[in-house]
Amino acid sequence: MFGYININRQELTEESAKAYQSYYCGLCQKLKSNCGTKGQMLLNYDMTFLIVLLTGLYELEHEEVTFTCPIHPTRKQRAWINEATEYAADMNVILAYYNLEDDWKDERAYTKKAFAKMLTKDYERIKQKYGRQVQAVETYMEKLAAAEKAGEENIDVIAGLTGEMVGEIFDWREDEWSEELRCLSFYLGKYVYLMDAYEDIEKDKKRQEYNPLSKMVCEKEGDFETFAKLLLTSMMSECAKSFERLPILVHADILRNILYSGVWSRYEYLQLKKKKQQEKKAKRGKANVKSL
Repeated sequence: MFGYININRQELTEESAKAYQSYYCGLCQKLKSNCGTKGQMLLNYDMTFLIVLLTGLYELEHEEVTFTCPIHPTRKQRAWINEATEYAADMNVILAYYNLEDDWKDERAYTKKAFAKMLTKDYERIKQKYGRQVQAVETYMEKLAAAEKAGEENIDVIAGLTGEMVGEIFDWREDEWSEELRCLSFYLGKYVYLMDAYEDIEKDKKRQEYNPLSKMVCEKEGDFETFAKLLLTSMMSECAKSFERLPILVHADILRNILYSGVWSRYEYLQLKKKKQQEKKAKRGKANVKSL
């Protein structure tokens, strides 16, 4: 489920891109200090968005750390770390743990099971610290498994489970901003679930596995594509409305970049991929006609 909440680097200023990278590197460093090298393997952009969002909302001050990165060893890198980084790192571990467990159940991937076992101590530590959030993820996994097993056809119901879970995670402090943060993250969570389903629909059809969008495939491919785009757009529209109601000035440009453009990066990539496949198929068809 990770990987959809990213930035569009081409539309960010150089200064904002560097700031975003600093928060990303800060998350990486915090995962390393909390969990060791295995923690860094869990790094994702989704939790970087959470850091920037909470930093902007609560106007958190960061500590700047310089370090040497094995991937970019030629010069020192900059990391920004604050309270939100610590929180997001722990949420990153919990989500990754259950993602690994889910992969193990679905694919019987022993490497994923082994990795999840390596995170057990970290999971227990975080559970003691953030019982509400961990309980929300545990409940979500149980409800999602039951709904998928039952072949739930109501898209709002199945996607809403992810929205509710993400809402618990984004509601960091349970304060005056709780309602709006939960609203924003509810629709963002639904978008992530539906985007994941959209990307996997062909694979799931071949494997005869559950996909909430499979019942919506129309006779004409264009009809389904139109429906999917409208569905995804409506989710992000509600998410963006909620964001604009929050009094965020710090890094607002980065957050808008993600919500209005970055989240669509994967979708646009898939459209380009489909277009190339169609062009390739059309060329083969023409070649076959000529050979007759």
